[in-house]
Amino acid sequence: MADSNTEAAQLSESQQDALATYLSVTNQESSEALPLLRRSQWNVQIAIAKFFDGEAPDPVEEARAAQEAAPPPPTRQSGHREVLLDGGLEFPRSSRRSPRDPAPRIVPQPDDRGVHKTPLLITLLFTPVSLVYKLFSTSLSFIGYLFPFLPRLLSNRNQSRATRRNTTGRRPLNPRDTAARFIREFGEEYGDHRLPFYENGYANAYDLAKKELKYLLVVLLSPEHDDTSTFIREVLLSSQFESLVKNPNVILWAGTVQDSEAYQVSIGLNCSKFPFAGLIVHTPQDSSTAMSTVARVTGLQPASSFVSKIRTAMSQHETALETARASRQEQQATRNLRQEQESAYERSLAQDRERMRIRREAEAARAREEAEAQAQADAAEKAAQNKEQWKRWKVQSILAEPGAEIKNATRLSIRMPSGDRVIRKFAPEATMEDLYAFVECHDVLDMDGATSQNEPPKGYRHEYKFNLVSPMPRAVYDLASGGTVAERIGRSGNLIVESTVDEDDDEE
Repeated sequence: MADSNTEAAQLSESQQDALATYLSVTNQESSEALPLLRRSQWNVQIAIAKFFDGEAPDPVEEARAAQEAAPPPPTRQSGHREVLLDGGLEFPRSSRRSPRDPAPRIVPQPDDRGVHKTPLLITLLFTPVSLVYKLFSTSLSFIGYLFPFLPRLLSNRNQSRATRRNTTGRRPLNPRDTAARFIREFGEEYGDHRLPFYENGYANAYDLAKKELKYLLVVLLSPEHDDTSTFIREVLLSSQFESLVKNPNVILWAGTVQDSEAYQVSIGLNCSKFPFAGLIVHTPQDSSTAMSTVARVTGLQPASSFVSKIRTAMSQHETALETARASRQEQQATRNLRQEQESAYERSLAQDRERMRIRREAEAARAREEAEAQAQADAAEKAAQNKEQWKRWKVQSILAEPGAEIKNATRLSIRMPSGDRVIRKFAPEATMEDLYAFVECHDVLDMDGATSQNEPPKGYRHEYKFNLVSPMPRAVYDLASGGTVAERIGRSGNLIVESTVDEDDDEE
């Protein structure tokens, strides 16, 4: 893994882009993807096609390898060595064909072609011809009416030609429906069976075998062949073949060459004799994406011989396939572990982000509360300063206490909020405003050397937050009713200062 990362780091920018695109499509490891991209000249489309369709041998590389492996030209001395002990001659070995042929991934092409609309210009040019043809056909129909035997002769001839043109009469279907039709017709003709035919197209079976590292057994039949029925009854429906294909690592795909897909598969697998069976499997010794045909069984053979050849081919490639499965499982386990680690990291990162968000929100809320408290404290301090300045200004306008010579003065006993009782006389012309101002500014009057203010604070409007109340009988002497002290209270009275502000509001 470290070597592949080192190689990927040494690539150019375009090669790294090609590697990233290839890995996102194929989900393959970098160690396996780099050799395939190099063989494909860093062409992503060619590399992806080789991964899914199987990598065919490169003729240039084969020619180069054959040239390098070619034996030196024979000398005269080597010619004497060709004589065997028994007097025979040793012929030079001919290059044998590799037992593994690349198995192509075949996607069936539709037989029917789309209907093309005739261009308007050609339609206009052939309009006179079509009119003449209609007139001619109308005249022929009139002649057929006069001579009834002519249409019957022409119709029989046309029907025979049509019969010769359409030999099969099979409607082309998509791969899944074609497989379902084959399985249905197979059951109708040969009865109930327990063969696990793959109910989809060859390309899907090919991809499944490549993905899950299974064996793909392809059986191609030709209904026109004389041995087809015997092959099916003696080989395909035998217990030996049934036990073979019930292996969970075997995918059985079959088709008849009357269908377009099976016919194209027979051409792709170089099938020249029917019945045909081919075993396709992933061959990691060729390349990381190679799918090869490792066994071919053609013609009618006994069931034991047929199954023996397939099992022999499977046993020869089972070790390499098990190694590939183990490697793929290890890669998958590594990938799953990496995904779990990434998922755990993402969850941890999300939790850290949530904690940071909660912390930031708490700090922001605390900062807002502190700012609001500071603003309230500043406002309260400012209000207290304005009130104190107003008292020092207001105390200058309070009338002095009248002397003993004033007989009609009002004598009041006032209980302050602090609990102290103050006794004072007020002149007959003193108003309720003077009385309330006296109570409000009493603490300033008691202060010796208190500085006075020439003007009230700007923008400040003072509000008296108390009422003067007579306890018995209870009477409230509010400021809003106005009047003088003598008119409202009389010559004397006992008053209590009651606050009009609740204690909670006062604390705030």
